[in-house]
Formats: sequence, C-alpha cells, structure tokens
Amino acid sequence: MKQVSVIITAIILLNTLFGCRSTKKLQIAVNKKDTSVSVHTIAKSTDSMKLAQSVLANVSKNYIDFKTFSAKVKIQYEDAKGKLPDVNAFLRMQKDSVIWITIDASFLNIEALRIMITKNQVTILNRGDKLFEEHPFSYIEDVAGIPLDFKILQDLLMGNPIYVGSKVMAFKQTENHLLLSTLGQYFKNLLTLSATKDNLVERSKLDDIEVGQNRTADLTYLDYENKTGVYFSTYREITVAEKTKVDIRLTFKQYDFNKDLSFPFSIPKTYKRK
Repeated sequence: MKQVSVIITAIILLNTLFGCRSTKKLQIAVNKKDTSVSVHTIAKSTDSMKLAQSVLANVSKNYIDFKTFSAKVKIQYEDAKGKLPDVNAFLRMQKDSVIWITIDASFLNIEALRIMITKNQVTILNRGDKLFEEHPFSYIEDVAGIPLDFKILQDLLMGNPIYVGSKVMAFKQTENHLLLSTLGQYFKNLLTLSATKDNLVERSKLDDIEVGQNRTADLTYLDYENKTGVYFSTYREITVAEKTKVDIRLTFKQYDFNKDLSFPFSIPKTYKRK
C-alpha cells in the first residue's frame, strides 16, 4: 500500500514537488555557456524591462487551452530508497470540470488505481485491495502543502507553467536562453526559456516567498511537439535535491486534444471505504 501511495503522489506530483525542503538552492541546468550567468534586477524604464515584458507575453501566448485532453504517460519514480517499477497512466481531462486517471502497473499490465478529481472531490479506487476513498478537493492541498485549486492542478498536468507572477523582478539574455524572474502571490519563479522566437519554457524554479516555508521545486519541460498548433512538452522531469534526491520523469507516449471523451467511474458494491 505504501508503493500505491507513492504512485498516487507521483501522478498528482504535488507532495514531491512542494514538500518541506531545506533552503539549499537547486542547480538550474542550462546550456554550459549559461551556467555562470547571474540574473540581475532591472529598472522599470529600461529596454531590458520592455524585452522582459515581451517575453512574459510570449509565455502567456504559449499557454495551452483545450476543451478535452487525453494521454498515455509513462511514469518513472526514484528516490534515495531506489527506483520503483515504472507505471503507465491514462489521463483524461475536461477543462475546468474533471480529471480522470487510471494507473496500470507496467509489469502486470492491469489497472491498479482509478482516480476521479473534480473541483469539489477526489475519489480513488484501489483495484488490488478493493478499497475506495473519498476526499474533498482540499485533500490535495493538504498533501501538497501549498495554495492550490483545480486550475493549477490542471495546468500542472497539461504542462503549462504554474505560479508565473505578473511582476518581473529580473531578466537576463544569453546566447541560448532567456532567464526571467517573476514574483507572484506565493512564489518566486525563475524561468529558463529558449532564445528562439517562441520562447518556450524549458525550466521553472520555484521558491517560496516565505523563507520559513522552505518550499522549492525544479520543473523541466523538454521535447516539445507542435502537431495541433500548440507547443506541447512530451517529456517532463521534476527533481528535488536535498540530503536525498527525488526524480520523477513523465514521458507522454500518446496525446490528443478536443476529442469526445467519456469518464467511466463507479464504485463496486464489494469495495470497502478506506
């Protein structure tokens, strides 16, 4: 059951992303030519600020909007205790309405879990143990330990950058990347973007504004594809480095936008409430 809990956490991503961590800074991995670059505060009236605002506008322009979304995702999880068996997750979403997930154990090729998330409720079916549990949406907030709503969770799974503040604090342009620091209500966000005209987000480094909270996360977005007019990151990585290191890798093998979807979910009478 412990392994099942870890898999649920990995799919929702939040407990690992924002667990209470030390204040040690995570390394921002950019091109070798960029590793020594520091990001400096810029004045509001400078040309650099104008360029930074333009780049921030491009980040908003690349936001993935959708009606429905479905995907098959390979999940790899590893921490100090070792690597867990890979699992396949089948994800379906209807915008601002429902997130539906089934998780198969790759080595068994059978459904292990089914999860239904709405704005009000989280329901989890444990097929192996014939158990179910129901929680208010705030359960995910409690697990994550961060301010969270349905939209933020939806964006996280879609690959849209989260907690991008509207206030630009610093900006730096290098040969291969643009580094943009924003300040939001809860987090400082240091974005590493491609220097191409599309300014795709490659990395997002989040640090809590409240130093005492010590919440930090490092998200990577790579292997972008543009099959339907939107840039979609097919490979994501979350790395948390403290005394120990946690790695979660998400590889999107298949995905579709705006197809007709169903969200089958029923609790068998033989299942017991956890």
